Amino acid sequence: MNVVEERPNRLSSSFFEQGETSLTNIWKTQQKYISGNMNEKTDRHEDYNRSLSFGVAENSPIPRSISKNAKGSSFLRGQKNHSERIRRSMGLLDQAATPGLGVPATPSSALKYSTYTPNKLPIPSQYDVTGILSHTPRRLKTPSTPDPMGLGNMSVADQTRLAASLLVTPLRPPTTSLESMTPGAMTEDVTLTNVNLLLEDDPGMSATAGLFEDFMKSFRMFSSPTDVFRLVAEYEKLCSEQVTMLNKLVKKANPGQNKFSKTVEVLNLLDQEKCTWRLLGSLYQDRQQYMEDEENMDTGMDILRKSEQEISNSLFARNSSLRQSQIVVDWLERNAVDQIQDYYENVEFYSQSVCWENTLHSLQQKTAGVSRSDRNLVSQMDPDAPIRENKPLAELDREDEARLLKNLFAKIRAGQLEDAQRLCKKCGQAWRAATLEGWKLYHDSNMKASSGNIASIEGNPNRDIWKATAWRMSQDERFHPYERAIAAVFSGNLKEVLPVCRSWDDCLWAYFRVMVDQQVEQEIRENVEPGCECEPLPDNYFDKLLTTTKIFQDLQAFPSEEIEMQSKQKYHMIQKYLILGEVDALIEEMGEWLQDVANRPSKHLVRFMAHVVLFFRSLGLDSKEEICTAIIEAYVKDLVDVKHLELVSVYAAQLPEFLQVACYAHFLEGIHEKETRKYCLQLAEDAGLDVPKITKTVVENIRNRDLTEFDADTESTPALDAATSEEDRKKIEAIDWLVFDPSQRAEALKQSNAVMRTFLGIKKHDAAREVFHKIPGDTIDVILKNWLGHAGRVPLPTEDDNAIKEYLCIKAYLNALDTFNDWFEHYHNRKPVEPSIQEVATFQQKVHHEHKEKEFKMELERWEHGLNNNTKAVVDNIYNVLLFPDGGWMVDQHTEDSIDNARATQLERLREICIPMLCFLLQSVLHTTGQYQQAIMLADVIASEEQQLYTVFDKDELRKLLQKLRESSIELLDSNLDALGYEM
Repeated sequence: MNVVEERPNRLSSSFFEQGETSLTNIWKTQQKYISGNMNEKTDRHEDYNRSLSFGVAENSPIPRSISKNAKGSSFLRGQKNHSERIRRSMGLLDQAATPGLGVPATPSSALKYSTYTPNKLPIPSQYDVTGILSHTPRRLKTPSTPDPMGLGNMSVADQTRLAASLLVTPLRPPTTSLESMTPGAMTEDVTLTNVNLLLEDDPGMSATAGLFEDFMKSFRMFSSPTDVFRLVAEYEKLCSEQVTMLNKLVKKANPGQNKFSKTVEVLNLLDQEKCTWRLLGSLYQDRQQYMEDEENMDTGMDILRKSEQEISNSLFARNSSLRQSQIVVDWLERNAVDQIQDYYENVEFYSQSVCWENTLHSLQQKTAGVSRSDRNLVSQMDPDAPIRENKPLAELDREDEARLLKNLFAKIRAGQLEDAQRLCKKCGQAWRAATLEGWKLYHDSNMKASSGNIASIEGNPNRDIWKATAWRMSQDERFHPYERAIAAVFSGNLKEVLPVCRSWDDCLWAYFRVMVDQQVEQEIRENVEPGCECEPLPDNYFDKLLTTTKIFQDLQAFPSEEIEMQSKQKYHMIQKYLILGEVDALIEEMGEWLQDVANRPSKHLVRFMAHVVLFFRSLGLDSKEEICTAIIEAYVKDLVDVKHLELVSVYAAQLPEFLQVACYAHFLEGIHEKETRKYCLQLAEDAGLDVPKITKTVVENIRNRDLTEFDADTESTPALDAATSEEDRKKIEAIDWLVFDPSQRAEALKQSNAVMRTFLGIKKHDAAREVFHKIPGDTIDVILKNWLGHAGRVPLPTEDDNAIKEYLCIKAYLNALDTFNDWFEHYHNRKPVEPSIQEVATFQQKVHHEHKEKEFKMELERWEHGLNNNTKAVVDNIYNVLLFPDGGWMVDQHTEDSIDNARATQLERLREICIPMLCFLLQSVLHTTGQYQQAIMLADVIASEEQQLYTVFDKDELRKLLQKLRESSIELLDSNLDALGYEM
């Protein structure tokens, strides 16, 4: 930058030759303005400070009053003729150089940030939570939610897009001026909700629990494929609101609360998710909008007559890769805006409206001959003086300059070029604000205007000279690193930008910005107007032509270990694949994360992954269907685990039909309250799920748990029934799923029969009775009516017909058991006891005994009558089972082409268990009540070929039965009858 390059009709920019450069003219104009107005401003400033009762340091060389500060007394005595205005100005400048006791100097350590490029909150393992929780920002901004689609709608006619090759200032929410901020505006009320959240074990998860439901509502609201990008914008908005809330929550927390480490982790995840949704919407809106063949685009404009801006404009219009690279730059700058608003305090500077005021004060003291300092400072105040003279500024000015440069780079990193220029003017460096205009592409609309109106010229006609100079400046080590980085950003010198990049986002921004700069610059130089040669760029400008793939390879092998690790973070990997447009690779990567059980993604990340898959599906980009299904299924399982009733059905409906049934049935297995069950079924119906299949699967899943082999112990009695366990209770209650809907009565009957078969087989008769009572009494009528309405007079399906018969068989069997239990209770526990009397009794006792005997006989007569009735009921009900019509008890009347082998086996096994048992019970009742002939007749029923009951007995059972019949025959023989009960 120390060389002045000249060409015909154009002078090369220089920072050294005053009187020849635009910088010098700007500086001179500024100094004229300062000399005429500085004293007036300093007077006002001093009056304001006095109104606040600011004190003056004892060691200040220039006092505010003549009576103070002995160190300045010699100067005051020698300058009594100086005007009051000069005295006040010098006092104010000295106060800026040496702060008084009443105005503490801003500690330099507090303002020397390592970088002004926004840094993400690290993960808990790398972050001191106490530091975050104890930090209270100087003021809290509440950023408004930007339109994320604004970055994606690129109009090539727009001024910003015309200059997009170097820097685009993205849309950002309006900022609040410092003057309008008051201490009250920084204070937030701690609501009851926030207080409750602070008391939670994991405030972050508790505070963001509603995000799952919010996403579902948005997903359903924008379900049309035409609303897909509005949906993405809504996702970003929801995440942004959660990030704002979590920031407030963290700031209100007390230091030392380790439980907030998870909250900070959730905050990081949601902030990255917000940025990723923003990128997704911007990129894919552009990709969908420009899917037409680029070769068909009209590029027939006279390229020789196009300005730099028009050349760039045309390039962006036809080159989708470049356009999307610029979208990435815009996206990174917009993210930086959010982080600046969230994490950066206001940076104050000593210099206000006056450039390098401490150095100026020292020079004025030296000119007046009163300076006792031997500091070797610059002798002139032009912008190039420190470099030209190789001398420093005053110490406070150097600190101020470093803070300013860091802040300027942060604003440029965030795309806030106009804010950076305003800051330069505020600090008295209008010349620096002017230098930030030099990168803009030149365009003169008057060259083609047909009207007589003259429009203003845009951009820098000497941009090529400015760029070459900025490149040399970025390589000059005499400049501050951040000043070199600023020049490197606008000149495309990647090597000099990377040293000040502190994060993966910063490096990605630098790479993509330089890549865009290279492509636009190359296009401009290839299509320059004839006769107008551009200033040559350094040889190494085009040495390393960047590509998107090469950029991510460099970041993965970056020299900084921290940035290399950041490139492996999950959200950064997602962003990489989105930028590269590798949807298949992204889906495969997310599928691998789910398979890593030890490091399974968080529920918020799984939610994001599921919605990304659904987004791709809406665009027709879900080629890895199996992995996409696994990701959505994982999200459904997370929702099932936390019992999000309203959400499970919505996302289960996005799965294939067989998985819909399996997932939702698994979810319903954990629902026990009756009203909640009805609500869940209604949600499933609203979501379009197959409710009949789901409820059937629920019952089958529950009843197939803990299957027990049937017990063939025929000597067990109802009094020895096994108790109903908790697992049995679940199987009983599962039948409720099928009785809510009358159209499912046939399935309810089949499933109930299956459960009762199991209970009867293991002799849990009480449990079987509970299942039986779950079936409404009008079930058979409802089944017949449903079928009649569906198929007319066509006979019932074989399966339904067999289920009805099985239900009636079970009913007959339970009736037989119930009547036997009544007989057993009546015979053994209700028989009256005959009264007794002592051998030696008084007359009164004998009379009382006779009265008791009469009552006993009456009670005995009633008991015998009841016994006869109960016995008749037992005999009738047991014979109803043994002589069951239509093929016999538990025998299907109709056979199907495809027989359920498991059911057929159970039916046969039940016949082998229950029929012998009933025969033994019947023989016992008849023998006990003295009906020996009827007991012998039981053998004829068993031996009948019509029923063929003997086929269900094994040899031991037949032997036992014959032994009992022999006992009845003996009783008949003792009664002078033959063995069969007939008279001899």
